[in-house]
Amino acid sequence: MAVCRGLSLTSGGLDSQLAIKVLQRAGAEVEAVCFSSPFFDMSGTERAAKTLGVALRVVDFTDDIVSLIKSPAHGFGGAMNPCIDCHALMIRRAGELMERLGYDFVATGEVQGQRPMSQNRQALGVVEKCSGLKGRLVRPLSAKLLEPTVPEIEGKLNRDMLLDISGRGRERQIALAAEFGIADYPSPAGGCKLTEEGFARKLKDLMDHEGLDDRALVELLTRARRFRLPDGTGVVLGRDRRDNAALREFKLSGGCLFPLELLSPVNVPGPTALIPEVKSEGDFALAKELVCAYSRYDRLEGDVALNVGTVPRPYNREKFREWQIC
Repeated sequence: MAVCRGLSLTSGGLDSQLAIKVLQRAGAEVEAVCFSSPFFDMSGTERAAKTLGVALRVVDFTDDIVSLIKSPAHGFGGAMNPCIDCHALMIRRAGELMERLGYDFVATGEVQGQRPMSQNRQALGVVEKCSGLKGRLVRPLSAKLLEPTVPEIEGKLNRDMLLDISGRGRERQIALAAEFGIADYPSPAGGCKLTEEGFARKLKDLMDHEGLDDRALVELLTRARRFRLPDGTGVVLGRDRRDNAALREFKLSGGCLFPLELLSPVNVPGPTALIPEVKSEGDFALAKELVCAYSRYDRLEGDVALNVGTVPRPYNREKFREWQIC
């Protein structure tokens, strides 16, 4: 039998790990491929690939996912997650890599019916059609419920060793994990920040105001609190020392398309604030008060001094609640 080679999309989750093991058992040589962006949690991906003993290819997907967020052909899920379009484009990108390498297929860990919106039978068909990989897209965990793919028809991939898992239950996957000796896998929830309501609010606010064309600002979405002041000025306010350091580094990097303003207290511990563009003098005064209100001004007898001058008391944190996004 000819050697069958493929790329399997992996997130480090249980289903994507099982897909690789099932493909190997069916006679395929498999490499893992993952997609990086500020929106995806890749903390377990490299660890999973190492545990499985497969090579891992990382593809930068930030520009791709931003373009989908701007105009998702099949709409969003519960938040700002264009899941169907995202899966299809990931598979298309993996298909381009498959062709360059001369491999036979692209695989995913999708299970028919596991997610009611993005993994029902119709959605799986839409993803295959939009990806341009008809006949070359293998879903090893549900393959026997789907039409045979080219590698199966050609006898390169043993269909008898593929599976027929469906539905939202996880019993069969957990049993398979024990069979394959896979013990390190996250819970099925999470992994993509676009599905989180709080993050989606920050993203929607950025898209409606500064826009998503500045990649640096998009990447900064994973940090800090967000405020939108009355005249439209956006304020990114650090939550801790790491946030503050990241905001200062962002200012120094000089890569932003907007005229940045940085505010920070100099005589008391407190947050650093990054402002992409000041819209009015009134907003700038409010931004300075905001930094003071979130500082440890209780340690001072006098007023808080910022890097742009002293701001007189009082400081009322509650007044800013209505302008806080997340």
